[in-house]
Amino acid sequence: MHKTLLWLLALVFAVFYPMMISIYVFLPLFIGVAGYILILGIEQKRVSFIVIPLLYLINMDVNLSLPFFIISIAIMIVYLFFYPYFSQLRRCRFCVPLLTVFMVDIVYLGLLLGYDFVFNTESIVLDDILLYPLVVDLLVAVIL
Repeated sequence: MHKTLLWLLALVFAVFYPMMISIYVFLPLFIGVAGYILILGIEQKRVSFIVIPLLYLINMDVNLSLPFFIISIAIMIVYLFFYPYFSQLRRCRFCVPLLTVFMVDIVYLGLLLGYDFVFNTESIVLDDILLYPLVVDLLVAVIL
């Protein structure tokens, strides 16, 4: 019963939270946390840990026009090139989630800035307000 309720709550969050972000623009995006949960799902072969973040990220693409392809590429870059080195820090309970979330956010930001440069668009504005979602993302990673 507890697992079913938790699964349902995560599903409701993945569906409705991106809609809330489109209304209240100061809510954090949680891209790094979704990437970390997706990486855990791939590593542990848990379908629920793969489906919920993918649903969330696709919903982010639909509601906020964030490029899903860039998000998925950022997560895969972190998973292939950085995450294997984080496995040496397994004793530190907070290190692996913090580093993974931080790297997903930084790689995503770098790819998004590269996308903006190549296609001469402006998806994001670099200012101090970008620090807020990163800090909240890292705090949620510690809670996980």
